[in-house]
Order: sequence, then structure tokens, then C-alpha cells
Amino acid sequence: MVLLGFGVVRSARFCSRPAHLVRTLHLRSPLLCSHRITDSVRLRAVPPGSFCTNGRTLCVRISPRASSLLHPGPVLTQCGLHFHTSASVRALPGPLLWLVLKPLQKLTAIILGRSIRKWWVALPANRQQLMREWAWHRRWHLIAGAIVTMVIVLLLLLTHLDESPLTGRTRLLVFSREKYMELAALTSEAYMEEFAELLLPVSDARHQVVEQVVQHLAQRNKDIPEVSDVSWSVHVVQSPQINAFVLPDGKVFMFTGMLDVVTDIHQLTVVLGHEMAHALLGHAAEQASLSHVVDLLSLILLTAIWAVCPRDSLALLGQWVQDKLSQLMFSRPFSRKLEAEADEVGLQLAAKACADVRAGPVFWRQMEIRDQLTGEPALPEFLSTHPSHRNRFTQLDRLIPQALELRESCVCPALPPTDPRAVFSQSVRVLLENSKNQERSPALPHSPALPSGLSAALLAPAPSLPSAAPAAPAAPAAPAAPAADGEPKGC
Repeated sequence: MVLLGFGVVRSARFCSRPAHLVRTLHLRSPLLCSHRITDSVRLRAVPPGSFCTNGRTLCVRISPRASSLLHPGPVLTQCGLHFHTSASVRALPGPLLWLVLKPLQKLTAIILGRSIRKWWVALPANRQQLMREWAWHRRWHLIAGAIVTMVIVLLLLLTHLDESPLTGRTRLLVFSREKYMELAALTSEAYMEEFAELLLPVSDARHQVVEQVVQHLAQRNKDIPEVSDVSWSVHVVQSPQINAFVLPDGKVFMFTGMLDVVTDIHQLTVVLGHEMAHALLGHAAEQASLSHVVDLLSLILLTAIWAVCPRDSLALLGQWVQDKLSQLMFSRPFSRKLEAEADEVGLQLAAKACADVRAGPVFWRQMEIRDQLTGEPALPEFLSTHPSHRNRFTQLDRLIPQALELRESCVCPALPPTDPRAVFSQSVRVLLENSKNQERSPALPHSPALPSGLSAALLAPAPSLPSAAPAAPAAPAAPAAPAADGEPKGC
């Protein structure tokens, strides 16, 4: 057997042959002919002893004696040929394709449901009655078909179950990590273009402190494969928005508005640990998978709404109600669950980085008071994608003893005896008493003070950053890294 490489013939000197001699390829035929059609290759056969070419088609006769690689027979060759392969075309990532087709799916369901309604209304009364009787007589067949469909869907969902890293929780992942990482790369490029003119230079003190905290968290948690396998990079955005997020590919985006509300390096470590936990746990892929499944199942209900409602206005109202119910029952509760899980894992990451984890609950108490002082409207928790500040404070406060044990097992330096939670509570009481005194004395200006934030401290003439450990100069936390032989596994 002789192996041939297929490609596009750039130039050749062959005689032409009538097209009617070309016939379908059989397995026993010794002659192979390649036709290039776009990016694919089609094989055909021609009679022995012939060559044919029309500029894009090459037919070559292979000697029957060249049927063995061990005993090759004479093979005809032609000099001056130049072959090249077609460029590979990469398919769109599954999540990106779903994002593109998601609006089209809803539009298709709306058109289908509306068409069914128009078709039903156009039927005569006797035909409608016959259809009802047909459906009633075959109701058990229809019910059985629906049950079989539900079982198939359930089996498909069971085949996409996965175990969450770090927590071991069973979750649904429709998209693979590889496909979602491709989408994360595209998302990173989009964010870099959006924030291109707002990014702080690497020489800025705010960028440097965030960089130090991220690298210190990654170094102290390098025993976790999801941490050590990622190249972490920091981008600080000049914006008053109180936000921070980490993409699955390790790009950290920190807004200066967030730096204005954290008061020390320990709170910043807890916040960044929370955001890094989202990336480590693959929450973005998990949330997209649930949304994908819910949207596919809701297409059936959406089609039924547009088919049953007598008018388009009522169908639009039913679609709006269906969308809100889907958010209240599935999307938002699931998002709050992921946020609570990221709070727990992020606190563990901060504990292994030797941060004062007691500062975590204080941060959410500060956020709650800040919203009250600035008049920020507080939505009920069931309408939000995040737990309320009070609930997050309560949950983190409950996890503090476990986090302190983990921090101690990592041979971190002892914490100061003063608990920042007690200090903050005392500060709040003093603030409230001063506010009451100001209300009693109208001559005094009423301007309650808010925390100055880490960003203001960094912009001071002589910023006081925590000293780094001798073994890790980039570490922002105060504790020094212990020796390798005295450090417990996993810290």
C-alpha cells in the first residue's frame, strides 16, 4: 500500500483526459484521484495508465505492485509539484456559541408558538373538535412520550455531573473547562480593550499593593492545582465603581472604588481571596451551564405561552412573568449560593496567606453602614444576585473559628489580641453617640465620617505598607513564611 499526501496542486505538466472516464472509487481500484473542493478532499478512480489534471484536479495511477510498504514497487513521480495544506478552522467555543444563539432560540420559540396559535384559530370548528378528540384518545401515548423525553433529558444531565474542586460539591457542567477557557480568553481581550485607557500604570502604589496581595495568595496556596496552574495578572481600573472580579484565566480586575472602601491589607486579602475563589471553583462555567439548561427547558413554556394566549399583548405579559419567575426561582438563588461558597473558600485562601481573617466580617459591616449613610437603596435579598451585607457578615463571623484554626496550622505568626470586630463595634457606638450629640446641638455640622479606605492611605506622602517576609519579598501580609520542613502540607 502506498500513502499519498493530499493538497492543492500549484503547477503540473500532465496531459488532459476526458471527464467521462472518471468513475466512482472502489476499494480494489489501484488509482486514486483527489479533487479539492473548498477545504475537503474527494477521491475518485480512473483507468490505469493515465494522468489527468485540469488545474485543480490531479489523478495519479499507482502501480498494483506497490501494495506493500515492505516491498514497494515502482511509483511514478512528477517533479515540480508544490503541495500545501489547508488552513485549519477553529470552531467557536460552546459557551460563546450559546451566547450568540440564545436570543435566536427565544425568537424561534416565539415565532413557533405564534404560528401554532394562528394555525389553530384558522381551523374550522369541526376540525378543532376532531383534533381535540384525537389528542384525548391518544393521551396515554402523549404522556408516555413526554415521560420518555424527560427521562432522556435527565440521563443527559446526569452524564454532565462533575465534582467541584476544594468543596467536593456535585454540580452540573454542560461546558467543558477547555471550551470555557477559550471563552474566558475572548472575554479578557474584550475587558482589556474596554479598560485600556483607565488602567493604572504598574508603578502606581495601588497597583503594586494589589499585585503583592495576589501573588502572595497564589504563593501560599500553590498546593491547590487550580492556583498553581494559572498565571495570575493584575489590572487596576481607575473607576469609582465598588467592584472587583477575577476571570477564569487568572486576570484580576480591581477597581479603585473598591480600594476606597477597604481599610487595611487584611480586608483587601479577604476580598481578593473571594474573587479568586470564583475562578478556582469555576463558578462562571457552572452558572452558564445552569442558565443554559433552564433556558432550553423554558423554551417549551415560552412556546406554550405564545400558542395559548389569544393576543400578543397577553403573550408578552406571560413571557415577562415567566422570565421573572425563572430568575427568582433558579438564577438568583443559585447565584447567592455561589457567592456564599466563594466567601467560605476565599476566607480559607486568606487564612493560608496568614491574613487576619477577622477583618472579613468587619468589611461587610462597613459596607452595610456605608450604604445606610450614603442612602443606597437596599433591595430584599430574594431580588438580588448576592447575599445581603448582614447575612454575609453573619456567615463569615460563623466561619472565623475554623479559619483561625487553618491559619494556625499553617504556622502563621500570632494575631494581636485586639479583635478588629470588637474595635469596629466600639467605633460604631462612638459614631452613633456623636451623631446623637450633633442632633442635639444644631450649631455643630452633621457630617458622619466614613472609612478613608486603603486607596487614601496609599496616596499619602509616606505610605505604610506591611513589611514583606524575608523569604518572599512580594508578600503584603505581615507574617513571615516559615521554613519548608516546619510548614504543614497544604499551606
